Amino acid sequence: MQCGPCHGGGVPLRGLALRRLVKGLGRDWKAVKDHHLEKEFEFKDFKSALAFTNRVGEVAEEQGHHPDIHLAWGRARVVLWTHAVEGLTQNDFILASKIEGLSRPGSS
Repeated sequence: MQCGPCHGGGVPLRGLALRRLVKGLGRDWKAVKDHHLEKEFEFKDFKSALAFTNRVGEVAEEQGHHPDIHLAWGRARVVLWTHAVEGLTQNDFILASKIEGLSRPGSS
């Protein structure tokens, strides 16, 4: 799936639909206050965390949907939400799924 254009005035995901999508992501993704998705990824060193951050940036550019990424030694925390609706949309889950794929062994 690809992220689609997002315009203001939409309605953020809530309730059961939101909980199902979060559960579908698995692997420690959290919907914080039903407003944003967040996950911290752990790595063996700074260089690995930086490489992951750069791969996330490439995918974000391809999708036209950009997360906040907090980089530290051996960690990268990704935070996603759709600013135009001040909450979560399908685009956030599409990008989260793509990011999750980057964190798996053998992904590039």
